[in-house]
Amino acid sequence: MKRWFLIATSLAAATAQAAEVPAILQWSQRVELSTPVSGVVQAVNVAPGGHVRKGQVLLQLDDHIYAARAEEAAAAVARQRDEAAEAQRDLKRVQELYDRGVISTSELDLARLRQTTASGRLGEARARYKQETRNRADSVLRAPFDALVVARLAEPGQAVAAGLQPQALLVVAKAGEMIAHAQVSETQLNNLKVGEEVNVAVGQLNFRGKITLLGLEPAARDKDGTPLYALEVLFAPGENVLRAGGQASLTLPGR
Repeated sequence: MKRWFLIATSLAAATAQAAEVPAILQWSQRVELSTPVSGVVQAVNVAPGGHVRKGQVLLQLDDHIYAARAEEAAAAVARQRDEAAEAQRDLKRVQELYDRGVISTSELDLARLRQTTASGRLGEARARYKQETRNRADSVLRAPFDALVVARLAEPGQAVAAGLQPQALLVVAKAGEMIAHAQVSETQLNNLKVGEEVNVAVGQLNFRGKITLLGLEPAARDKDGTPLYALEVLFAPGENVLRAGGQASLTLPGR
């Protein structure tokens, strides 16, 4: 009888040490996407709920004006390159004449000035071409990582104005990861470590996750005024469709 009493006591103690705490599901990474350039939306290639790969084209602006500017800038680079080459050849010729004592120092200085000016203009043309090429590339919105499309906020024909507060066109969340966010007491928090594994239950589904955040400041207070701290657990839902805001529970390890 004593042996069974000890076993039962041990099981009760283990059960008492483990804690089930409620949690809310969140995206591990949620990003509002916009274009840094203005224009008119030409195509939107995704819909909410769709999965996209990193680098996949999600949305395109009409890029005719950006293509024209890039071509104009390319032509300017070619023109300035020829002028810089001509100025360099002229400087070489003038230097040879100066070395032979045929021309004056002022003529050499003038040739050097023309060569420096031509080189500067070539540099400016190259910088403009680089910027125009970048603007054209920025008219295409690509997935920053493998993601799930959360919201579509733009349609073909819609005007987009770039500014200090870019207009969100699409919202995506990182695929393959979610966070279970809970609020726990300081005592519970002190028994945990970042990187420690805990069980995440979502309905009848169970996942193994790792603690990624132990809050340092109170996130809320319970009904008795006791401070509660943020606890976040990162886990992989696999092929299961889970939604931000959904209910979950965490089984915290006992000590």
